[in-house]
Amino acid sequence: MINPIRIFLSLIVFALCFSFQGFKRITVNPDIFAGRDTSASSSKRVSLKPPVSSFKVVIKKSAYEMTLYDNEGWYGTYPVVFGNKSQDDKRMEGDRLTPEGHFKIIGKKIHKEWGKFLMLDYPTKESYEKFRVLKASGAIPKKATIGGGIGIHGTRPNEEWVIDKYINWTSGCISVRYSDMDELYDMLPIGTEVIIEK
Repeated sequence: MINPIRIFLSLIVFALCFSFQGFKRITVNPDIFAGRDTSASSSKRVSLKPPVSSFKVVIKKSAYEMTLYDNEGWYGTYPVVFGNKSQDDKRMEGDRLTPEGHFKIIGKKIHKEWGKFLMLDYPTKESYEKFRVLKASGAIPKKATIGGGIGIHGTRPNEEWVIDKYINWTSGCISVRYSDMDELYDMLPIGTEVIIEK
């Protein structure tokens, strides 16, 4: 026996599918959003920023470099400095060491001394586990705390030279030139992945 309700529902689904065939699918060239010049004439360059983060940040402490990658590969490299001459992983609050691992940008703020600041989600679960092992082994004092407030920020406005001379001056953060921070602050949205390696 034919079920009239099933036939009615089938006709509605068919009608909806048929009606959507009139819509055209729009594809957008990702180069436009990335601000790349794909035209023969550079005067036609479009400089729109991507609406969603397409960047990943990799910081290599031993090379004093921060490299940005987008979905096409290498985007740019910036010189950086840290807090301590030692390139060891952060152990506890006050050691001025920069933590290693996988992080994300979780906030943006303006610091009264060095301006624009990209806050990282340190300490992560991985950070807490490393800290627990160090404490249990006696490698750090029992009263030690893990610390926090780690991020990426600029130098003071008139002290960009500390980057060129590889002077580590922060409390464990990653510092770029004050002028580079203007670009990075606008380019890297909250949620951007940041990998810090030795």
